[in-house]
Amino acid sequence: MSLQPPKATKNKFFEMSCKKEMLKKESIRKLKTKKNLLAFSAGVDSSALFFLLLQQQIPFDIAIIDYNKRSQSKKEVAYAKELSNKYNKALHVKSVYLSDSNFEYNARQERYNFFEELIAKHNYENLITAHHLGDKLEWFLMQFCKGSGVDSLVGMREFEKRDGYAIVRPLLHVEKKELLEYLNSSNIKYFEDESNKDEKYERNYFRHNFSEKLLEKYSDGILKSFEFLEEDATKEPLHVERIKRLSYFKKASIKENIFTIDKELKRRGYLLSQSERVELKSSTCSVVGREFVVAIHNESMIIAPFVKTTMSKEFKDRCRVLRVEPKLRGYIFENRELLELFGTKFA
Repeated sequence: MSLQPPKATKNKFFEMSCKKEMLKKESIRKLKTKKNLLAFSAGVDSSALFFLLLQQQIPFDIAIIDYNKRSQSKKEVAYAKELSNKYNKALHVKSVYLSDSNFEYNARQERYNFFEELIAKHNYENLITAHHLGDKLEWFLMQFCKGSGVDSLVGMREFEKRDGYAIVRPLLHVEKKELLEYLNSSNIKYFEDESNKDEKYERNYFRHNFSEKLLEKYSDGILKSFEFLEEDATKEPLHVERIKRLSYFKKASIKENIFTIDKELKRRGYLLSQSERVELKSSTCSVVGREFVVAIHNESMIIAPFVKTTMSKEFKDRCRVLRVEPKLRGYIFENRELLELFGTKFA
């Protein structure tokens, strides 16, 4: 097969792929002027991405790791060397031997340790990976079945900041079948990893039994749902003020209020349950987890520790005048300077 990058003028599928933005303009812009490292495996995904990056004249070097589990892996490394020589790319290769016990987890750790060593040594700014829509859906389904929240469900994002570099996944909107069509119509060489068929690996089980079938029927809806999920996951909470262990913010829509309360309580190490979320939507004052009071006072939302204590009659009378929710009073009594807020900031 040819190692020449496909040309738009001679390749019908490439012309179609440009219209479909296999590489979005935002991804191209973020990669064009940076020092990039491509995580390469010689498989369908990374081989397609290699040539897509070439077509856009994006600078990059490549890194490949050989786990020595398959005889074919030597041919994959040889192919990486062939490409690096032909297109003048620096090539980084690592050979490792891992036990079968918890192989997927250990392989991932080994892989990213290798990438981060290279990034630190050679000052790469971006790590480019070839994860596609199918990978994103597999991750979603795996986390969904484990009972995860929005942040974990969304999982892979197109741009993700790490310590000292960024991970860029420019193919998350593309299906694997599109990458295969691109490779085959462009006569580009690639390898199929036989271990991808082995369902003893959790990801393969979800791929073969669920994600491939769902994408076949509902790919447009799945892609749109991920866009909405990412919008929710990246949404900024309302501005929160904090005095001691009391937090407050200006009341907004119910959705924004719950989102901000959730973020604030997570900051304190508490995760809202679904039933608590439902209660907060309709209640003006709730105790969550027997630890925190969430209350509405005029135009403010207030979060404070839930404290039971004996209070003086004078203090209770003052709270009644200021209309302080009874469940908030215990913490306010122990921090009486906070009572002034109810006559000023929360008035």
